[in-house]
Amino acid sequence: MNHWIVMPVVVPAIAACLLLLGLNREHALERTVALAATAAQFAIAVALVAAATQTPAEAYLLGNWPAPFGIVMVLDRLSAMMLLLTAVLALFVLLYAIGGWDKRGKHFHALFQFQLMGVNGAFLTGDLFNLFVFYEVLLIASYGLMVHGSGGERLKAGTHYVVTNLTASALFLIGATLIYGVTGTLNMADLALKVPQVGAADQGLLQAAALLLLLVFGIKAALVPLHFWLPGTYAASAAPVAALFAIMTKVGAYSILRVYTLAFGADAGEAAWIAGPWLLPAALVTMVLGMVGMLAARQLRWLVAFGVVGSMGTLLTGFSLFTVEALSAGMYYMLHSTFIAAGLFLLVEQISIRRGSDAVAPGAGFAGIGLLSALFMAAAIAMAGLPPLSGFLGKLLILDAARDSQSIGWIWTLILVTSFLSIVAFARAGSLVFWKRGGDVPEAVPAAHPVLPLVATIGVLAMTAVLSAFAAPVTGYLDETARQLIAPTDYIAAVLGSDALASR
Repeated sequence: MNHWIVMPVVVPAIAACLLLLGLNREHALERTVALAATAAQFAIAVALVAAATQTPAEAYLLGNWPAPFGIVMVLDRLSAMMLLLTAVLALFVLLYAIGGWDKRGKHFHALFQFQLMGVNGAFLTGDLFNLFVFYEVLLIASYGLMVHGSGGERLKAGTHYVVTNLTASALFLIGATLIYGVTGTLNMADLALKVPQVGAADQGLLQAAALLLLLVFGIKAALVPLHFWLPGTYAASAAPVAALFAIMTKVGAYSILRVYTLAFGADAGEAAWIAGPWLLPAALVTMVLGMVGMLAARQLRWLVAFGVVGSMGTLLTGFSLFTVEALSAGMYYMLHSTFIAAGLFLLVEQISIRRGSDAVAPGAGFAGIGLLSALFMAAAIAMAGLPPLSGFLGKLLILDAARDSQSIGWIWTLILVTSFLSIVAFARAGSLVFWKRGGDVPEAVPAAHPVLPLVATIGVLAMTAVLSAFAAPVTGYLDETARQLIAPTDYIAAVLGSDALASR
């Protein structure tokens, strides 16, 4: 077995434990360990992406217990890509945080590594129960990060966030229990074999459990009507925390992609593609509500938070079609939306620090207004989906993938209309914040500002340009990834062996 597959979970776990054992008393040493661990995860992720392009899928059996009885982690193109996305984002966010923000509370770096451990584990795990376990790891860490730095607004939003996710966790257990009761397994590759064999008498229970899991994943992905927790949580969180949280909604989207192509895909019998009819309308409404929320936002952080909701609707619209072209387009937009959301959260804090407020209202000039306004305009272009950045390419790919859909009219109309609403929202905010003078916003007090946070912010935003410049190889990788998802025989063979496919 390739032991490197488990390293994205082991490395942050060891680093977090070291940080909790006393390193938090020395900021320099703590930062060194955190940076080394995150850089190591990046290097491992790059190697695993290279390995995934050479091997269709590869399983890691913990303790060498055979699947479906033991714990299994699976590397394929999708999981490798998500590991790399997480590592790149984490490096930029960590660089931003060590500019001084990490000193505002205890155990930031330990919680940060535990968060990465949970996220990486969720992307690698091959069974539903351990997906639940890694969900809990990343959520517990996120609870601590959410209230890091204290504050009444942050504590209130954190309480809502905890209650919502505890409810989702309870529903997850109920759904997983029902599936186990019907099929006798929670291994996702084994489910691909067992779900088609479920008799008519148990179909109602099986499909109810599948939809219950869709409800849970929808909560994680901020899908309407389960999105209500996200704007307040992200807006109340400190900038580096909100930027890291940009990957958390993608864990929900990843779970939908993995479970409903593998266990409930084309060969699932009566439960085949059960998520599609529910996912598409919810995604379209999510897209609309997110962009309307942007128009109503009176603070920059709320503007970005509602933008995250809208972007989740856009990428899930692509996923809901369950074709190779649509899945590939949705994954490209997922990469884009993660970087642009994180970059905007960091940029908004840089603007707020220098301006003295993040209110969408006229105010005084401030230091660095030229650079920050240019970055804001570039970020707005990317998130709204205007050329030439990756947001435009992602939406164009989704529109092209929807040509054969019966819902093409709704998809094209709502994507184009919401893109226009996003342009209006950003234009309004940018003109009030950067151009118009006066109002109630206090004049910022001149102060020295660390360079590292600004560099990290520019780095995250620059990833949208990188995705545009390398669109051809990226989409080529994603096309092959989508084909693997639609026809998961390699995944099943890697976990259960090629002989298991004979019974399919």
